[in-house]
Amino acid sequence: MPANFDAILPAPFGKVGVRADGTRIVEIFYLPDTATALAPRSEVILRLQAELDAYYADPDARFDVPLAIAGTAFQQQVWQAICAVPRGGLTTYGDIARKLGSVPRAVGQACGQNPLPIVIPCHRVVSASGIGGFSHHAEDGFHLEVKRWLLRHEGAMLI
Repeated sequence: MPANFDAILPAPFGKVGVRADGTRIVEIFYLPDTATALAPRSEVILRLQAELDAYYADPDARFDVPLAIAGTAFQQQVWQAICAVPRGGLTTYGDIARKLGSVPRAVGQACGQNPLPIVIPCHRVVSASGIGGFSHHAEDGFHLEVKRWLLRHEGAMLI
């Protein structure tokens, strides 16, 4: 995880670290509440902050902030499939793999490399036997608690 964020924003589950290229959001990271806040200094991050705040207040809020989505062709396909999962819905790594003619592990790897969680809602993807890993392949308690918070916030039935 990069140490140099362009902003560190408050979130109901901790903080969100953001990197931008000036006109687009490049990366979002989940950070613990102990991370030191860093105010946004660009219009695109101010816009993301407003959209995140709207989402925290209403899970039906939509994101339309400009994004710089960098990834392989396969990752892009997985991320598009994730974006098709409706708020409150869940899918599995296996379901996406079958749709793309792949395997669950590859889908899990692509989910773990998602540079824009929340906006690309990888929290809506779970394993066939439980909630699954999350956030750049992290499996620690903090990241799973973020995933649980997001799913509860969106009204998903947790496994």
